[in-house]
Amino acid sequence: MKTQTLTPPRGDSATTGPLLSVENLCVELMTASGIVRAVDGVSFEIGRGETVTIIGESGSGKSTTAMGLLKLLPRDLAVVSGDVSITGVDVLADRRAIRKVRGRTVALIPQDPMTALSPVLTVGSQLCEAILVAGRAGSKAEARDRAEELLRKVHIRDPEAQLRKFPHQLSGGMLQRVLIAAALAGEPDLLIADEPTSALDVTVQAGILDLLLEIQEANGTGILMITHDIGVARLVSDRIHVMKNGRFVESGDAVDVVENPRETYTQHLLDSVPRLGAWDESAAPKEG
Repeated sequence: MKTQTLTPPRGDSATTGPLLSVENLCVELMTASGIVRAVDGVSFEIGRGETVTIIGESGSGKSTTAMGLLKLLPRDLAVVSGDVSITGVDVLADRRAIRKVRGRTVALIPQDPMTALSPVLTVGSQLCEAILVAGRAGSKAEARDRAEELLRKVHIRDPEAQLRKFPHQLSGGMLQRVLIAAALAGEPDLLIADEPTSALDVTVQAGILDLLLEIQEANGTGILMITHDIGVARLVSDRIHVMKNGRFVESGDAVDVVENPRETYTQHLLDSVPRLGAWDESAAPKEG
């Protein structure tokens, strides 16, 4: 289980309140079949240095929650209501407020690294663009230097050579590290990681999770983890919210939710995790 970081707040971005405060968030989607309430009144908070995980099966509303609070859903197809404050800034009441914090105070690590980057642009051009948009470099040369620094921070060797490559020339694990580097371009206080390991094998997955926790410990970053994998949740979380049909059906400390689930749905999620059974000697291959 993850242990609470004791990293102190950083500079001017420090706040005495939570990094993220969500109260009664609702997201209604307009579909051909009518209006669907994809997120139905969820509330939660994330403090500095904390990892809070929303877990549930596909279609439960996890990613819609993240996209809703970041105001990344199409305005003509989605209605978002409730109260969302990021480092004290109400991003739902003021339509322009989210632009001041998105990519800077809060950043998104999108799911599926194989499709999140443009295939026709080099890794360097895309990472440098993220740095320039975040206002962390005054020129292309400075952005290039910063891009190399970020790749080193996410443990990518020979960053100068990797920046010249196109996304298809990198492995899934390296692409996910590039996406994490892009999210770190604005030095955010809060990271929203939307299924950051779902497309990766177990070994690479462990490395990515270790990297996120390393970044958190070094910077006091808050993390909102979105996943369907309770194995990931139990490793990295301080608190877990179990989501079903747009609602939280169980919430609590990670240890309590995993070891003493109250809801049948949570127990089913736990039961879905593969486990090694007893060794069956009769099934072992015979010699000779």
